[in-house]
Amino acid sequence: MTQAGERHASWLELFFDLVVVVAVAQLAHRLAHPTWENVALFVVLYYAVWSVWTTLTLYSNVQAERTRTRGMLIGMFCIAVMAAAAPDVAHVLADTGDTHDGWFIAAYIVARVAASRTLQRSGTILTAWPAAQLGAGLVPWVASIAVEGPWRYGLWGLGAVLDMIFSLLQSRRPERLVSEMREQARRRQEREEHRARLARVPRLFEEFKVAVLDPAHLGERLGLFVIIVLGEAVMQVVMASSGHSWDMGLGLAAAAGFGLIVSLWWLTLQYGVSAVPGAAERGLPAYVALPAHFAMTAGITATAAGLGAVTAAPAEHPHGGVGWVLGVGLAVYFAASAVLGVATGAERRWIWGWALPSVLAPVAVAALSGLVAGWAVVALLLAVCLWRVVYRPRGGGSAVQPA
Repeated sequence: MTQAGERHASWLELFFDLVVVVAVAQLAHRLAHPTWENVALFVVLYYAVWSVWTTLTLYSNVQAERTRTRGMLIGMFCIAVMAAAAPDVAHVLADTGDTHDGWFIAAYIVARVAASRTLQRSGTILTAWPAAQLGAGLVPWVASIAVEGPWRYGLWGLGAVLDMIFSLLQSRRPERLVSEMREQARRRQEREEHRARLARVPRLFEEFKVAVLDPAHLGERLGLFVIIVLGEAVMQVVMASSGHSWDMGLGLAAAAGFGLIVSLWWLTLQYGVSAVPGAAERGLPAYVALPAHFAMTAGITATAAGLGAVTAAPAEHPHGGVGWVLGVGLAVYFAASAVLGVATGAERRWIWGWALPSVLAPVAVAALSGLVAGWAVVALLLAVCLWRVVYRPRGGGSAVQPA
């Protein structure tokens, strides 16, 4: 429950989120005709957008009212470029014979470098998620400029993996990271002081300090991102309903799809972004919460893409991997929630009776999706979500509200 006096998302942060809405919509379209290559590329592209958003969200969380508008707007513009380029990544344009890979690479590198420098100039060391400040996975992205084809996208994936691994390892040893960062800052300060003396311009330098996250504000920002991807799911259903005859099949698919979205929203409203009953989200370390948030929101985005494809042809059997995108996307969301449940010490009854079945059931539905109509696939997945909704903790305890 939000307490009086806690920070909330600023107008600048909400404005920044608008471009993320567009980026998520663009990325969801890549799964309209899913292949293994498209799915893998979707994950990498989604990570790129999510990592820029996460970096600047952590920056604004730490800096609060001292957040620099220029840094946020640079990140916003870069995400807009990434969103515009995303549909044409790995897709040769008919008029030029080229792709938009280079634009996506450039926008991503500029966004990450600018955000990293903004954090460093703030005089803080972000030990909770070091990749936001140090950009450990940027080297493969820079190297990918010189290669083409699958090797390029493999380097992008390597960059995402390095970011995750670096943050997971370094955040568990904050003292060592602080020591290394302060040594780098000391050397940089000596160079700056030398330049200042030569220019006869006095300069004041702020000593680096460890950044302290505001858990309530971070919980709200992560929750708002979930609302963004749920909004994308609503848009997919609404847009797919246009231009088609509104028959019984479409009505069933739209109603089941909307019910599924509402169920996911209810879980977020009732238990927070982890969707775990009684989870103490404010005690979760960032190196646990952030990877789970990435997996959960990517899963919802994939489910949204599947809902759009099924709503467009509700009476047909989902084909071309659409059923798998729909079911596995939901399974990924619930799998990340289950991991957080284990991490927060959730009831075993919930883990074995609700969390685990809700991971396995969507995969089973995906396996059967080629045998039943699309609206029935969505209805079965809605039943899985409702199974999570009907859970009640023992003793009738109240649910934890999102931060």
